[in-house]
Amino acid sequence: MKLIVTEKNDAAQQIARLLSDSGKPKADKVYNTPVYRFRVSGEDCATIGLRGHILKVDFPVQLTFDPDEGWRGLTEDGELLAADVPDGLARPPYARKRKPFLADGVDLKGWKIASLPYLVWAPIQKLPAEKEIIRALKNLAKKADSVVIGTDFDREGELIGSDALRQIRDVAPDVPVSRARYSAFTKTEIDHAFANLVELDQDLADAGESRQYIDLIWGAVLTRYLTAVRFSGLGNVRSAGRVQTPTLALVVERERERMAFDPVPYWVIQGQATKDESSFRVAHATSRFWDKDAADAAFSHVEHASQGRVTAVERKSRTQRPPVPFNTTSLQAAAAAEGISPARTMRLAESLYMDGLISYPRVDNTVYPSSLDLAACVRSLAKVPQYAGTCRGLLAQGKLTATRGKQETTDHPPIYPTAAADPDNLQPAAWKLYNLIARRFLATLMGPATIEGTKVTLDVAGEPFTVSGSVLAKPGFRAVYPYGLKKDDQLPALSEGDVCAVEAMELLGKQTEPPARYSQGKLIQEMEKRGLGTKSTRANIIDTLYQRKYFKNDPVEPSQLGMAIIDALNAYAPRITTPDMTSELEGDMTKVSDGTDTQEQVVSHSRALLAGLMDGLVEHKDDLSEAIADAVTADAKIGVCPKCGKDLVVKTSAKTRGSFAGCMGWPDCDVTYPLPQGKISALEGEAGVCPECGAPRVKVQPFRSRAYEICINPACPTNYEPDVVVGTCPACAEAGREGQLVAHKSEKSGKRFIRCTNYEECGTSYPLPARGRLEATGETCPDCGAPLVVVTTARGPWKLCPNMDCPGREKKAASGARGAKHAGKAAGKGTKRASSGGGRRKKA
Repeated sequence: MKLIVTEKNDAAQQIARLLSDSGKPKADKVYNTPVYRFRVSGEDCATIGLRGHILKVDFPVQLTFDPDEGWRGLTEDGELLAADVPDGLARPPYARKRKPFLADGVDLKGWKIASLPYLVWAPIQKLPAEKEIIRALKNLAKKADSVVIGTDFDREGELIGSDALRQIRDVAPDVPVSRARYSAFTKTEIDHAFANLVELDQDLADAGESRQYIDLIWGAVLTRYLTAVRFSGLGNVRSAGRVQTPTLALVVERERERMAFDPVPYWVIQGQATKDESSFRVAHATSRFWDKDAADAAFSHVEHASQGRVTAVERKSRTQRPPVPFNTTSLQAAAAAEGISPARTMRLAESLYMDGLISYPRVDNTVYPSSLDLAACVRSLAKVPQYAGTCRGLLAQGKLTATRGKQETTDHPPIYPTAAADPDNLQPAAWKLYNLIARRFLATLMGPATIEGTKVTLDVAGEPFTVSGSVLAKPGFRAVYPYGLKKDDQLPALSEGDVCAVEAMELLGKQTEPPARYSQGKLIQEMEKRGLGTKSTRANIIDTLYQRKYFKNDPVEPSQLGMAIIDALNAYAPRITTPDMTSELEGDMTKVSDGTDTQEQVVSHSRALLAGLMDGLVEHKDDLSEAIADAVTADAKIGVCPKCGKDLVVKTSAKTRGSFAGCMGWPDCDVTYPLPQGKISALEGEAGVCPECGAPRVKVQPFRSRAYEICINPACPTNYEPDVVVGTCPACAEAGREGQLVAHKSEKSGKRFIRCTNYEECGTSYPLPARGRLEATGETCPDCGAPLVVVTTARGPWKLCPNMDCPGREKKAASGARGAKHAGKAAGKGTKRASSGGGRRKKA
């Protein structure tokens, strides 16, 4: 049997499907891990998909010192690992007996500042991360006659394959092993890869493992330091890393430039002109007047002017070259401009790749290889109606010539579509990304676009005015690739000497703008330019900075906490925040992949760099602690207390772990407010203060719902909702009492519920959705007798039974379980389904 090991289960399915010459592969399981069995040329084969990394890296729980053996790491299982700890670090016995210091070493499990200089040099162990998969892999390896590693071909994929091979060698030390390299899940590509097997590139795997080790060391040491220096406050774990921290520093540096920016006032003069019933805006030829008197003088001449005469008409054509093929960075930047974040772009691209619709999405290359059949790709895309006309035109040309970018590598081709996609079978965002990739590919095969520009100069009361317009004269590649194209700005037919009517002249005072914040797409490009991260990691790094609340909004803005951390690190360990050292380490890892340096040398060099920075950080931990505390409070502020004037901040209840707004003047001031569920953002200026009660108004972004603004004071008149009688109480009716069910909003908690007027006796109460206009229907639920109500939200009116214990919910759940298999299949094909959101909830 030939065993094929892939990176993920989806890849195992695809390869089995594409290679099999015995019909549909048979789905099987080995210890609950999916396996796909099939035959190729009479040989039995099986594919197994891993779950990414099946091994994880970690530190031992402590370092121990023995006078004869020296320093060693002690694992949880009692295993001793060799450690190379510098002589400069103190050895047992220690004067201090409290942790992290032990009688025979240093505890590494607890997050103590004093242990961090030792953690820098602690040995690293690799532990099972996917025990069930490893067990299945070894079971299959024992029975295999040969093994093919078919993980993704990059550093990370090579490392995953290398780790899998180590497990295989434990049980089958002599089994022949080879490597399949491919860039797309197409029949041609996979057949070629398995017909031209190579050896696993251990240097590339070692480079990936070096990155894994270095990122663990830097991330663990810096994260523990930033978290331990200030355990109090609202922040949780305050992560850092050798790439994450310089990336944060880039954004903070731009924000500091914006804060230090001194705007310069200037003035512009503009008006409206008309010719042949066609209006257009005209502006003074001096685009910016820096002197107010000069602006006033010019404006005094034209303020009451009624006409202008055309003095010159200048026409120019410019050629716009077609774009170069997509690599990972340019794809992320282009998708970000269309509203898809880099992290989501990579998730969608991975899904499209696994579905066989695009080539491998993690690439640096911007030059199509000569082996790529461009015409075949175009013929494939011709099956998509949106591209059919363009494809026919390209195929009619005969030979196809593609644009070439500056980066050329041999591992993978640029990102291109490998099969025709049906928008009805893809989620909207996935189709949006596929459409971008397909149109980019076609654009790289097309001719340039020609844009004709016209500049007209007018004399208005002796003052020169200009207006410019442009039209797409020759579409070229723009016929299929409209992204970033400005709309035609057509001017009426104007000739020298023509007279135009002029009106609405105005003098506008403006100020110069500070440098713009980075969009996520621009930040990805800046990271690449400065050597921060890799094509595979940059999007995740930005995503992590958002999750850690160092970033907010898009364009990217640093939080107060993010700024405080960078300011403190700049003061006490500035090299951590610059890209130079990170770029240096990236270069070291490249040397490992090239075979010119060893993993051990690179990791040791990295440890030495970090150790050299820790002294200053440990010495100034108190200064950094205060900076973090102040920043955490500033980020948590949502407004001003209407009672005492101090800051109102978001706090977490120690009892319920829920969030609420509390006054910083506590215990002297006891003002608190409950907070609605969702992401809470403070509103700026007057919009952030309720005109009715003076409490803060905030923006709330519920999960997967539209954002809204609200006063956080539940008792505020703006939050008042009148009681609504929705029916009679079934429990009281059964007991012979008369009770009404009333929908009410609590002035204390802001929660909405339906409660019986005899609640103290019958205890009948139902919860209601937090938002939406409520109406009684006069109907009762056929399953439980509770009143049916209509709640109208932004998505429309919904009729629902508010009883959470309604038997109808159990019926719906059982029905849902019976249909889960079919629904899951439909969802996998991209079918859109509307969830009713409950057992007795339906569109009104």
